[in-house]
Amino acid sequence: MSNLPARVTINEEGPREGFQIEPGPIPTARKIELIDALSRTGLRTIQVGSFVNPKRVPGWADVDAVVEGFRRDPGIRYTAIWLNAQGFERALRHRDRLTLTGLALSAASETFLVKNQNKTLADNVEAQRAQLRLYRDHGLESVTAQVMAAFGCNYEGDVPVRAVVEQAAILLDLAGECGFRPRTLSLADTMGWATPLGIRRVVGAVCERWPDLPLTLHLHDTRGLGLANAFAGLEMGVAEFDASVAGLGGCPFAGHTGAAGNVCTDDLVFLCDELGIETGIDLEALIAASRLAEAIVGHPLPGAVRRGRSLASIRHARAGLTAA
Repeated sequence: MSNLPARVTINEEGPREGFQIEPGPIPTARKIELIDALSRTGLRTIQVGSFVNPKRVPGWADVDAVVEGFRRDPGIRYTAIWLNAQGFERALRHRDRLTLTGLALSAASETFLVKNQNKTLADNVEAQRAQLRLYRDHGLESVTAQVMAAFGCNYEGDVPVRAVVEQAAILLDLAGECGFRPRTLSLADTMGWATPLGIRRVVGAVCERWPDLPLTLHLHDTRGLGLANAFAGLEMGVAEFDASVAGLGGCPFAGHTGAAGNVCTDDLVFLCDELGIETGIDLEALIAASRLAEAIVGHPLPGAVRRGRSLASIRHARAGLTAA
């Protein structure tokens, strides 16, 4: 385990990821309540909403009100996503509230790309080039490159590792054309196909091609391997992860009803704590936010540490009993 990083960055995506897939409307005030609770946990990046077509993702029809409503901590990067120029233009109206990082996006599965963005791989090259030029023209300083369906696809099955590397190369080249060096390459297990062996294969191939490029893992827990996959990434030195408080969320275009959210933030922080990896996050405050998330959606959420308690809290309680 010599490659374990000393510190990891965890990007909280629960509000955006979770509220996009809930079947019933979540009141705007409750979305804001969760964001404010997460702001008190030590998280440094929180994704607060999605500027997408409300007809396709009705859970984010109120994104403008949410972005203007939360209590902004200047030490936190509040981010959002968009999938096209229209969404980006909407996000620009909130530039004083959000940290706008451009996203160059593709997929190792063309079928999923069509389902998710209504574009073929060839169409997507021109679309991403136009987006990157738009980011440059509006003075954005950084972009992230992301390959979706990087570990498998419900529509196409197993995805060749070479397809992931090819799409990553296209995105990095497009970014370079516009004067950007992506701050990270995100490998997204959009439909929960990853296994620890798959993580090692894909991350290994990408690191062999670009040894100095920081990686982010965006892992979904659809088949219960989210935390095992995160551990495999940690063993390979990956130091940035997307996660979702309490395990909120799922991809509405994944092609099955069992789509799960990102790996649970609470459980990932617990794992890092027990491995001696610094996150800067107060796990007990995060567990409180996790309980709030479950109360807001009104049904059980999959995170485990919230139910079993952190070992640190149990050790502390036992130490108090011993001292008494």
